[in-house]
Amino acid sequence: MRVRDLPLSERFVEHFADRGIRELYPPQAAAVDAGVCQGENVVAAVPTASGKTFVAELALLTADGPGLYVCPLRALAREKYEAFAALPGVEAAISTGDFDASGEDLAGNDVVVATSEKVDSAIRNGASWVDELACVAVDEVHLLGAERRGPTLEVTLATLRRRNPELQVVALSATVDNPEAIAEWLDAALVESEWRPVDLRTGVAVGGDVTFDDGTAMSVHVEGDSNGGGGDDDGPDDDPTDDDLPDDDLPDDDLPDDDLPDDTEVTAALVADAVDRGGQCLAFVRSRTEAVALAERLADDGLADRFGVESAAATAADEAADVDGTATGRQLADCLRSGVAFHHAGLRAGHRAVVEEAFRDREIACICATPTLAAGVNVPARRVVVRDQKRYAGSAMEWLPTLEVHQMCGRAGRPGLDPYGEAVLVGDKDTEAELVERYVEGEPEAVESTLADPASLRTHVLSAVATGFAETEAEILDVFEGTFYAREAGAGGLADAVAVAVDDLVSGGLIDRETGEGGVEAYRLVATPVGETASKQYVRPETAERIVSGLRTAAAMSNATTLTVFEVVCDTPDMQDTYLGNEERADIYRFARANAGTLTTAMDEADDFEEWLESVKTARILDEWIGGATVEELVESYRIGPGDLDSRVERAEWLLSAAEALAETIGVRVPAITRARSRL
Repeated sequence: MRVRDLPLSERFVEHFADRGIRELYPPQAAAVDAGVCQGENVVAAVPTASGKTFVAELALLTADGPGLYVCPLRALAREKYEAFAALPGVEAAISTGDFDASGEDLAGNDVVVATSEKVDSAIRNGASWVDELACVAVDEVHLLGAERRGPTLEVTLATLRRRNPELQVVALSATVDNPEAIAEWLDAALVESEWRPVDLRTGVAVGGDVTFDDGTAMSVHVEGDSNGGGGDDDGPDDDPTDDDLPDDDLPDDDLPDDDLPDDTEVTAALVADAVDRGGQCLAFVRSRTEAVALAERLADDGLADRFGVESAAATAADEAADVDGTATGRQLADCLRSGVAFHHAGLRAGHRAVVEEAFRDREIACICATPTLAAGVNVPARRVVVRDQKRYAGSAMEWLPTLEVHQMCGRAGRPGLDPYGEAVLVGDKDTEAELVERYVEGEPEAVESTLADPASLRTHVLSAVATGFAETEAEILDVFEGTFYAREAGAGGLADAVAVAVDDLVSGGLIDRETGEGGVEAYRLVATPVGETASKQYVRPETAERIVSGLRTAAAMSNATTLTVFEVVCDTPDMQDTYLGNEERADIYRFARANAGTLTTAMDEADDFEEWLESVKTARILDEWIGGATVEELVESYRIGPGDLDSRVERAEWLLSAAEALAETIGVRVPAITRARSRL
């Protein structure tokens, strides 16, 4: 099927032709046959790099009205926005922040690209433009199963469909175990395919020997011996699921400085072999620390020279060095000069952009990354090496989900550039069979709703009441009737959980039960002023309760400072705390004792002392930031990435704005909030 045969304007046909898109891939043709250009709902569950985005573009460009493209991550939203903005005659807009606004300025655009959180917050703030939508395309819809992000996506989609029953929904998914369930939920035709534009073979490396699933094998030369190991050093790992409100990744604790393990040498050999054959590589490891260590190890192999990009790599290095003067930036620039980079959420957005662009332009040979890269942006490579298949989860190492590993492997093979793609899992004789069974031959997990999670449910129950969508528990269940959870378990399955959520919100002062005459029968749920403000400011109920309590304490203090209000907003579920290493715990403890008079929580009254100490560390960092400390000083002093500082500053701006609104709501005055926000 040709693009010219589709019901597209000639300007779009020419635009796609200029980019080499003249023929449809089989999954794209199947979506057309399913009615994606005629306003039909479609779920496309196909592998990475099989043309899912074009399916969404077809729907949005043929829809009889404005469209919305929902992305899970900000970086991905920016990438998609640029693609839509490049379309001739298309007015595109992007919205990923300002959670206390309806985004009415987005009205009138042909396509709006936004995160699900932004769409949800716009609905809470009375956005009318969402009612004008003719089509919504949802990227990475399998994230319905993710904590926090999943319930928001689920409820937002259900709300959009409830408000506009004629809305066309096109959902894009990785290959999952139950795509038919998602399609049934959305009343959509299912397009399911294993087709890829570039053949992919997946294998396991034991030492230098790789056995692939197509029956072929290869060997690479590995420096040193092969005794296994290296993949199981304990340490907290990056969190790849919460890069949006803003970045939620945690830095890693210091890992042992032992000699590089053999799986690293196997990885290095696999990377060098691909580069020598003219291909680029992505190497995935479980943590930031190890991404940097692997990149520095690969820099010793002179990949820029072997790939023939010395000049281009040097230019990329200079661009990275210009972003800031941090040690992280200098480390990255040094690696880039050797043709290799590291990529994780601790980098500043400018650093990540340099790395991604240089890789797409074939100016560097390899990126060493945490799993965030696999889910976040489009950076395919000839070969993908997954060195670590486990990550630290609380107190033990756990296997990565099969879907997550498949997403990493799916980055192998660039259409038009690579004759094939290869994905290699690094293992040993003890793990080889397990890796084959789990990841090479195994099926990805089914998508399951997480809406029943108590914290998420409280958030969305409050939203339903505060926006006037529901005034009784029965009406709340009606609101949730269109969710994926209701499709799987029935709305009645939520009844008890909703009752508990309502009780919690009433006891927290966010919802009132208005009673009938004589107080006999409860008949109406109404959001309190605090509940309304919390919903509009897009903070979780628990965050609003903590801020209100902290503000009242601060208002009664004679010496409330900016540190005071930073401690209030940092000690909330919506501020991802900064990891507290063992070496600095004593220092933060002493700091908390010395500043006890300006903190709203007494050391012996903290619900979770360790978490509270982490929030004090974050508050201290922010207070020093507004006091004039540089990025370089804070990164060096507190063992955080420069990107961590950026994300905490952005999140603090949002929460301080919410604190100002809540202070006005409850009628207290804390001037330090305004001082902190204006200087932040």
